[in-house]
Amino acid sequence: MIMDFQVVVLAGGVSKKLLPLVSKEIPNALLPVANRPVISYVLELLELSNLKDLIVVVEGEDAALNVGGWISAAYADRLHVEVAAVPEDVGTAGAIRAIAHHLTAKDILVVSGDLVSDVPLGAVAATHRRHDAVVTAMLCSAPVSGPSESGSSGGKDKTKKPGRYNLIGLDPTQQFLLHIATGAEVEKDLRVQKSILRAAGEIEIRADLMDAHLYAFKRSILQEVLDQKGTFHSLKHDVLPYLVRSQLKSEALLNGVAQVEENGTEKIIAQSNQQMLSQILANASERTFHQRYALSPNGTSFRKTHKCCVYIAGSNRYCARLNSIQAYSDINRDVIGEANHLSGYSFSAQNNIIHPSAELGAKTTVGPHCMLGEGSQMGDKCSVKRSVIGRHCRIGANVKVVNSIVMNHVTIGDGCSIQGSVICSNVQLQERAVLKDCQVGAGFVVAAGSECKGEVLAKK
Repeated sequence: MIMDFQVVVLAGGVSKKLLPLVSKEIPNALLPVANRPVISYVLELLELSNLKDLIVVVEGEDAALNVGGWISAAYADRLHVEVAAVPEDVGTAGAIRAIAHHLTAKDILVVSGDLVSDVPLGAVAATHRRHDAVVTAMLCSAPVSGPSESGSSGGKDKTKKPGRYNLIGLDPTQQFLLHIATGAEVEKDLRVQKSILRAAGEIEIRADLMDAHLYAFKRSILQEVLDQKGTFHSLKHDVLPYLVRSQLKSEALLNGVAQVEENGTEKIIAQSNQQMLSQILANASERTFHQRYALSPNGTSFRKTHKCCVYIAGSNRYCARLNSIQAYSDINRDVIGEANHLSGYSFSAQNNIIHPSAELGAKTTVGPHCMLGEGSQMGDKCSVKRSVIGRHCRIGANVKVVNSIVMNHVTIGDGCSIQGSVICSNVQLQERAVLKDCQVGAGFVVAAGSECKGEVLAKK
C-alpha cells in the first residue's frame, strides 16, 4: 500500500540557523551526523519502508548539485532519486508549488531532509489511508535538549529541559488534529474554533509533542490550497493550520467544486452526496466526530468535512530534527550514544567505533560513545570522550576532545583542548589552543595559544 505514495524530501538549502557549519559546498542535507550526511538517515528510512522513488527538493542550484552528486554516488543502485533545485528561501510550501507538476499520485508523503528517526513510515501511511485524511501529521515526543549530565554540549543553557515546540489539540480518541500552534503562536492565548470544539465534545491540549515535519497529504487538496493561497510560505506554519481550521467548513474541494461557507453558516450540500455519506458511515465501526457533524440535524443531507489526522510515534522511538546548532550537537551525541542503532555501524565492546585504518599513539584513550573516522591519526597521551572525529584528521599529542564534533581533514596541534564545540572540515588548530562551546567554520585557522569560549569563528 505504501508504495503508491509519491515521496518528496524537502532538503532545504544553506540555513542561516546552521551557520557557520553549512555552506554551498556543505548544505544542510550534507552536514555529517556520526560521519555520514544527515539526509542519509531519511533516505535509509524510506528505503526500509520500500519507498524507493523520490523527489529531493534542494534550495539553490549549487547546493542541489552537491546534494545530487552525493546521492547518486551513494545510492546509485538502491534508490531512484530525482533532485529538483528551487529558488532559495521559497519556504516548504513554495518548494512543493515549484515541483507540483511532478506530483501525480493520489497521496504524497512529504518528509524533511533533516529528520533523524526510526519511526516506521508505513504506519503513518496506513493511518492516512485508513481515515481517508486530507493530511496526516507525524507527532513525536518533544526532544529533551541541552547538555548531557556529564558536561556541556555546545549550548549556553546548562539545564536539560524539553523545549516547547508546539501546542497541539487532539480529540478524545487522539486520532484527529483539532488545533496546532507553532513558533511564536505557542506563547499567545489559546483559541480553538467553537465549531470544532462543539463537534468533538472535548479537546486535549498537549505541549509535550513535536510536529516532526513528516506529512501524508491528499495531493488534490494540497495542490488546491497551494494554488488558492499564493502567500502560504510554510507547510507547518501556514498549510497545516489552515487545513486544521477549515476541517469542518466546506472550503476544501468537493468533487472539483469549491463549496464556500456564506456568512459563517455551513452550506448544506445536496442529496448527491448521500451515497458518499452512507459509504463513510458503513466503513466506520464507530462514527468519528466528523461523521456526526457531517449529518445535518435532520439526518438527510450532508455537510462536507475533511479529516486532519495524527500518527503519534511511540515514546520508545527516536525522532529529532537537525534544525539548530544545539540540535546538531544533541543528535550527534544521541546517534553515537543511546540511539546508536541509527548509526548503521557496529560498535565495539568498548561501545565506540574506531576505524581500522585510524592510528592511536601511546597512552591515548578513546572512551565509550565516540567515533574515530577513517585514516585519522592521534598522537600520544590524547583523550577523547563522547565525541565524533571525522576522516583523515591529524591530531597531535596531549590533546583533549570532550563532547565535540570534529569534521574531516582537521589538523589539531599539540596540547589543544576542545570542549562542547563543533569544528568544521579543513580547520587548523595551532598548538595549545583552547576552545569551549565554540563553532569553527570550514578552513579557519585558530592561532597558537588562543583561548575562546562561546565564540563563532569563521572566515570573513
